[in-house]
Amino acid sequence: MNVLDIIDKKRKGEVLSKQELETAFLGYLKGKIPDYQMSSLLMAICIQGMKDEEIFDLTDIFIASGEILDLSGIHGVTVDKHSTGGIGDKTTLVVGPIVASLGLKVPKMSGRGLGYTGGTIDKLESIPGFRVNLGKEEFLKQVDEVGFAVTSQTANLAPLDKKIYALRDVTGTVESIPLIASSIMSKKIACGASNIVIDVKVGSGALLKTKEEALEISRLMKEIGKRYHRTVETMITYMDIPLGIAIGNALEIMEVIKILKNEEDNYLVALCKSTAAKMVSMGKNIGMQEALYLVEDVLKTGKAYQKFEEMVKAQGGDLTRLPFSQNVQKVLSTKKGHIIHMDARKFGKLSLDLGGGRVQIEDRVDSSVGIVLNKKIGDDVQVGDLLCTLYLKEGSAPIPEDITNYYTFQEDEIL
Repeated sequence: MNVLDIIDKKRKGEVLSKQELETAFLGYLKGKIPDYQMSSLLMAICIQGMKDEEIFDLTDIFIASGEILDLSGIHGVTVDKHSTGGIGDKTTLVVGPIVASLGLKVPKMSGRGLGYTGGTIDKLESIPGFRVNLGKEEFLKQVDEVGFAVTSQTANLAPLDKKIYALRDVTGTVESIPLIASSIMSKKIACGASNIVIDVKVGSGALLKTKEEALEISRLMKEIGKRYHRTVETMITYMDIPLGIAIGNALEIMEVIKILKNEEDNYLVALCKSTAAKMVSMGKNIGMQEALYLVEDVLKTGKAYQKFEEMVKAQGGDLTRLPFSQNVQKVLSTKKGHIIHMDARKFGKLSLDLGGGRVQIEDRVDSSVGIVLNKKIGDDVQVGDLLCTLYLKEGSAPIPEDITNYYTFQEDEIL
């Protein structure tokens, strides 16, 4: 069947066969189908959705486009995690070292940014010298010896997803439940871990906007896991506000360091502890309360941070040379009141405008830019108080917009 007929069929809301999906998606992988035609098909999928069997078939196609890692040579229990993402989400880089410091093995294959901000790989690339393109043998060796490794999608692991992932990022086709589910699970299956925890984010700052969408994607990913004999558990968490105090790649690495050194105590820390405890509970077959105790212990003793340092060193990174822009703009409040909400989407868009994300596939992310949130929900603010700090591109002009409007105040007054 001609790819135009396949696009037209999905545009009309009809069900695509596995053969039709293979024709389109594998044709794109082989360079026979151009970006603009695949973009049209992806948009049709976003609008019309897919039936379960289509989603299962597409996931099979993604996985079969490469190889599945054989983790049988790794000593110990393997456990993986994934987050559907959101503004300021750096949980992988906190959770991975915690879990690995407790003796479990965490093989993590991650992607670049989807949407407004950089992905886990973009964050790690802000560490000078850090290598994200590990070969298969090197990746497996590090997981076995260090307990935690993060690699970008290699040429042989779900290469179709890697190519589609990059195209979705710049064509407005990110927020699609079928495409999100297939993308996540193809990477998780290809990476080989037998136990998988998925943090499904929902809210204005996430890919999924409603609880119903979150429940649906949770169901799909569990079903896909069953088909490949994987144990999959999901957690639904809210992303209406930025996650943590930093948005931007190097700034988020600094926040990860502070959390692992047990110097922060906020919602992000609580989420990371909960996620890590669920992974430990699965991997060690113990109760959540006991797992949470173990998680808190390795944070207090510094073992989790030591594991992070070990992972970074193993992949060539130097944490002493994180790049931070010297072009800093302090945002002072033009209102007073009690902060009751922060608009995650607006902060994400601002991060993109600063250079912290991609508009086009070939765009380079500026690791040195971003936002530090100096005030959070629950804080009382007076006119002139420091709300947040913007790290702008070197040489760029200050942002003229009143960032105070990104916050909602109780009994606020504009002066």
